[in-house]
Parts: sequence; C-alpha cells; structure tokens
Amino acid sequence: MKSGKGSRPLVLFYVLVVYVLLQFAWWTYLLIRTNNQVAVLQEEVLTLQDKSTPTGIADGNKTQLHDKVQSELNKRWMMIAGEGVVFLILLSLVIVRTRNGFKREALLAERQKNFLLSVTHELRSPLASIGLQAETLIKRDLSKEKQSQILSHVLEDTERLNALVGNILLAARIDAHAFSIQKQHRSVSEFTAQLARKIAGGIGSQHSFDIQIEEGLSANFDDIAAHSIVANLLENAVKYSPPGTHVKVKLIRSGNHLAFSVADQGKGIPDAQKQTVFERFYRAGSEETRSTKGTGLGLYIAKYLSEMHGWQINVSDNAGGGSIFTVLIPEK
Repeated sequence: MKSGKGSRPLVLFYVLVVYVLLQFAWWTYLLIRTNNQVAVLQEEVLTLQDKSTPTGIADGNKTQLHDKVQSELNKRWMMIAGEGVVFLILLSLVIVRTRNGFKREALLAERQKNFLLSVTHELRSPLASIGLQAETLIKRDLSKEKQSQILSHVLEDTERLNALVGNILLAARIDAHAFSIQKQHRSVSEFTAQLARKIAGGIGSQHSFDIQIEEGLSANFDDIAAHSIVANLLENAVKYSPPGTHVKVKLIRSGNHLAFSVADQGKGIPDAQKQTVFERFYRAGSEETRSTKGTGLGLYIAKYLSEMHGWQINVSDNAGGGSIFTVLIPEK
C-alpha cells in the first residue's frame, strides 16, 4: 500500500492505541500503589490500637488481623489483575479488528483508484481506435477488401467495449445482490466449444489455442452466467499471456464432476496471491505502470457466478509456466 492520505488514519489510530496503553499502564500503577498504601495504613491502625489498649492485643489476634489485611490486599491485587487481563484482551480484539478494517478500506480505496484508471484506459483505447478507423473509411477511397478489414477491427473493438461494459454492469448487480440465475439442463460440451472457438478467432487470434472438449457432457447451468464465467477465464488467459503463446482449453469428465480448465503460458501467480486474484478490483502492481489490459473484475465475477451455481473454481501452476484455472461442475 502506498504511503499518503490513505495511511494517515492508520497512523492516527496507532497513536491513539499507544496513548490508551500508556494510560492503562499509568492507572494500573496508581491503583496498585493505592492498594499498597491502604494495606500499610491498616497495619499502622492495628499498631496504634495495640498501643492504645491497656492489655494490648494478643499475639494470636495480631497474626489473624495481619493475615486478614494481607488476604484483602491479595484479593484486590487479583481483582486488578483479572480486570486488567480482560480489559487487555478486549482492547487487543478491538485494536486488531479496527486495524484490519483500516487496512481493508485503504486497500479497497487503492484498488478502486486502479479500477478507475484501468476503466478510463480500457474505454479510451477502443473508442479512439473506432474513431480513427471510421475517419479512415470516410476520408479515403479504399478497396472492398481493405474496408472489410477495417470494419472487422471496428467490430472487435465494439465487442471489447461491450464486454467491458457488461462486466461493469454485472459486477454492480452482484454487489447489489440483484443478479439471479435460472438453471437449465443442456450440453456443456457444445456451449464451451462454441464460445472457446469464438474467442480464439477474436481477441485470441494472436495466440495458439488448443481446444479439447469431450463430447456428450451436460449439466444444469444458467446461459448468461456460464457465458460470463467461460469468457472471463478465456479473456484472462489471453490478456496475461504474451502473443504467440499457447492457451489450452479442456473439458473432461472427472469422477462425479465435469472439469473445465483454461491453461495459459503467462507469468503465473505466486502462491500468496492465488486466492487474492479472485477479489474485486484486484490486479497485481500499479495501474500507472501496468501494460496489460483489464479492470480486475473478470476473475471476481467468474468466482462469484461459479459459487452461485454450486461449482468450485481454483487456480494452480501450469507445468510449462503460467496458470491453470479449473471449474469443477457437478454432473447431474
């Protein structure tokens, strides 16, 4: 997390914690000292009573009174220690929860900042490309082949914009708990094969796709949600893999489940970040220096929609470098 305005509340919080602990230590010291002074005064009172009484106080009674004073003092010490321990435990829990809350808010604020920067870039690039290509079509007399090529690029940019806006709207509906699924039993094999080939011929045209889909596999799923899951996993593989690398798409039966996996040859994901990558707005590094496209919503949406179906999604290392995202679908 960068230092700056986002870290100031946390610094003030730590200052407050130190102040509270110092005050606790000071009042504990005063309380113990007061108890000791009370015990001394009680001993002095007993001594004065002994001197003021003609017959004095029997040694046995003196011992009993002294023991009583010490017992009372020990009880007070135990009470102070018990209350102090309970206070420190409660204070520690409050400190930890408050600190974690500050850190989560600061982290979310940083991710939201990155998200706004990435969305700005993601919107500006295809819009600028579409505008430039439209201007080329208007101002120049081009052959039909060249016109067709330019229009194909315009269509790709339009689809990219549509996918981006769709992810943003879907994430908003998820956060508002306004998204629901309607499952239907249909062929998973046909669904994934068609979508994988479409993406391979579009945004994945600069990559080598190996599509291995076992035929005859079916399950209960929602078309819109499943489309978003598969598309986001494939687009993630394309975005984080250098052009010319290999993307492997596989759907097989594995025990009582269907296993849909997407393997890329990108930089891979460190073990410490294998769960973090599914969090909303998460993208490794800073948006100001990043070269890869994306908004940090794709994997978040894929995980959320998978869990809505009752499916499991996980990420592991690819033996040849990169990552493998796997979705386990119960076969019903």
